[in-house]
Amino acid sequence: SRLVFRGLMDTLCHMSLHRHRQRTGKEGQVLHRSKRGWVWNQFFVIEEYTGPDPVLVGRLHSDVDSGNGNIKYILSGEGAGTIFVIDDKTGNIHATKKLDREEQAQYTLTAQAVARDTNKPLEPPSEFIVKVQDINDNPPEFLHGPYYARVPEMSNVGTSVMQVTATDADDPTYGNSARLVYSILQGQPYFSVEPQTGIIRTALPNMDREARQEYDVVIQAKDMGGHMGGLSGTTEVKITLTDVNDNPPKFPQSVYPMSVSEDRVPGEEVGRLKAKDLDLGDNGLVNYRLVDGDGINMFELSTDSETREAVVKLKKPVDFETKRSYTLKVEGSNPHIDPQFMAWGPYKDEATIKVTVEDADEPPVFVAPNYTFEVEENAPQGTIVGRVHAKDTDITNNPVRYMIPRYTDVEQFFSVNAEDGLITTNRPLDREAQAWHNISVSATEIGHHQDTKVRVNIKVKDVNDNAPEFAANNEILMCESAAPGKSLQNVIETVSAVDKDEMAHRQHFTFSLAPEVAHNHNFSLRDNRDSTASIFVVRKGLNRQTQDVYHLPIEINDNGFPALSSTNTLTIRVCSCDSKDVIQSCNVLPYVLPAGLSTGALIAILACIVILLAIVVLFVALRRQKKEPLILFEEEDIRENIITYDDEGGGEEDTEAFDIATLQNPDGANGFLPRKDIKPELQFPRPGMGRPAANSVDVDDFIKTRIAEADSDPTAPPYDSIQIYGYEGRGSLAGSLSSLESVTTESDLDYDYLQSWGPRFKRLADLYGTKDCCVNDGDDDEDS
Repeated sequence: SRLVFRGLMDTLCHMSLHRHRQRTGKEGQVLHRSKRGWVWNQFFVIEEYTGPDPVLVGRLHSDVDSGNGNIKYILSGEGAGTIFVIDDKTGNIHATKKLDREEQAQYTLTAQAVARDTNKPLEPPSEFIVKVQDINDNPPEFLHGPYYARVPEMSNVGTSVMQVTATDADDPTYGNSARLVYSILQGQPYFSVEPQTGIIRTALPNMDREARQEYDVVIQAKDMGGHMGGLSGTTEVKITLTDVNDNPPKFPQSVYPMSVSEDRVPGEEVGRLKAKDLDLGDNGLVNYRLVDGDGINMFELSTDSETREAVVKLKKPVDFETKRSYTLKVEGSNPHIDPQFMAWGPYKDEATIKVTVEDADEPPVFVAPNYTFEVEENAPQGTIVGRVHAKDTDITNNPVRYMIPRYTDVEQFFSVNAEDGLITTNRPLDREAQAWHNISVSATEIGHHQDTKVRVNIKVKDVNDNAPEFAANNEILMCESAAPGKSLQNVIETVSAVDKDEMAHRQHFTFSLAPEVAHNHNFSLRDNRDSTASIFVVRKGLNRQTQDVYHLPIEINDNGFPALSSTNTLTIRVCSCDSKDVIQSCNVLPYVLPAGLSTGALIAILACIVILLAIVVLFVALRRQKKEPLILFEEEDIRENIITYDDEGGGEEDTEAFDIATLQNPDGANGFLPRKDIKPELQFPRPGMGRPAANSVDVDDFIKTRIAEADSDPTAPPYDSIQIYGYEGRGSLAGSLSSLESVTTESDLDYDYLQSWGPRFKRLADLYGTKDCCVNDGDDDEDS
């Protein structure tokens, strides 16, 4: 036996009558639609069916079913019992709900035949599929719209712009519900769309971006192959034409007039011009250059990076009196040319610039950029140094006046003739004081304020007006044991000379002893013929004790014109030397100071001695000072700064500061003299004092009594140890916190231990430790 799936074709045909109707031809002839092949275990149901009754999907039948109702059919799987129900007797399967193929295209179910009374399976479970058959209920959609596209201007017809794609949720494998056709609703005649692919192409040649840059195109997608009754959807496509270099630059004017004043300096701007190019970006860039004209060497071009203008600048100074106008030819061209549009060229343009030179009141101009003159030193006043000349370059050719600015010649060594520019000296010049004078001469037109300055360098020529002199120190030291003679070993000093005059390679000095000492018996001189001289000792046995200093006049001559000479005195000091001719002392009294002890060392020793003496004097003075008294004066008593911290409830009375003056002199208020802080030799017995009654509660009177007793007791501790007894709680809303009031209250505390604290706590022990005893005694007396 087997379970058979039987699809009811009549039912399926009945459900599809709304789409596929049978048409009859001639009478008695019926044209049938060709049936699709059914799979044995598949059922079909039309989606979106809205009939009044549930749709019969199919029927299950078992070979063992004899029709007596003993077999029960069971359905399980996706949608079983909710979407699909089965008649357990007949096996008919119905769809109870409207199905949507776009939500779920098929359902997998399992069928089984069992005995009705025992539920025992009569057939093994069989799986089958229920497919939802599609209808055209979804329009096409453009999921990524709106679209933006770019295409170069001047593109050929048929150039692809972009492709748009629509989607249809219907079943593409069944019928034409998902077969789409594209068409253009807006954007003709500029663009077209391929019906099957959705590719948008250009449809019009030579579309110019400069004429129109943006186009709004509407594309439609329609299903059912575009036939009537199909569903459709649209999208917008914004198409922008991108720029290409299809426009050459163009100067708005053919001639540009400009002007420049002759007083302008190179680098200054003369004017601007710009060629227009309708293209954008790099396609609209324009390069400028000068190609011709008589002013091509006088002017230059540059490009402003922001405004893209050609800037005409002055390259060389212009002169109105020499040339009054210039002509320039400028070319503007595109640096980036598209080869596709090369035939549309040329991509350049030319314009003419006419520059007019304007006259300006220019300052005078010196014929030379600077002047250099020479004048001998010591020349008399009024000596001519040289002449400067300036002229007015303007057409008026005004006269020029000259002057020397005082800040360039502060000491007024020179003067200039205001009319002819002749420079003369005001006084003799000294080359040795200043070899060069750098001054300025100013030239000014008469009646104008503009002036021009020129540098004038004046060199003072040397004259032999300075006698030679020793080059170094004119004092030499020699040992008294120096050996006489004129050999090189006997030279005690070699002297040289200098001359303030200009040294030349031909200058030479000669040395000789002055005539008055030419025949002395102590020293001699030999000219070495190289501008130096050697000094020798002649006499042996010079004694510094007899004479320690000798003065030797030496005459020095130069070879100038005229020759000059001078007599310079050489001081020779005789010194004491050791066996190796090392100088030890050059003083007549060589042993005044210890050997090797310098003046600096002596000063340091004396300074140390003075410092030690000052320290000793200071120490002695401090020792002699009186010691400060041990007892502090009233104004120095630091205890006046004591602050009380009473946090125990007595109101404002507990926070008052101690009166230190009262502590120092507690009897002062009563007229008693203060007690000396010394222990008396005799110990007086403490005056007896009546003890308050056991039931006394006047603690204030008790404290006052104790204070009076302490004040009159000469054996009491010093004043700085006196304790202050203040009654706590007087005037306080909180009352007293003192334990002394516990005398009047019942307490379980035992104060008998106060007896072991010494005599100072005896009174407290009497007040508290004996209270109960006294009370008991009273009771006993009463009882008795």
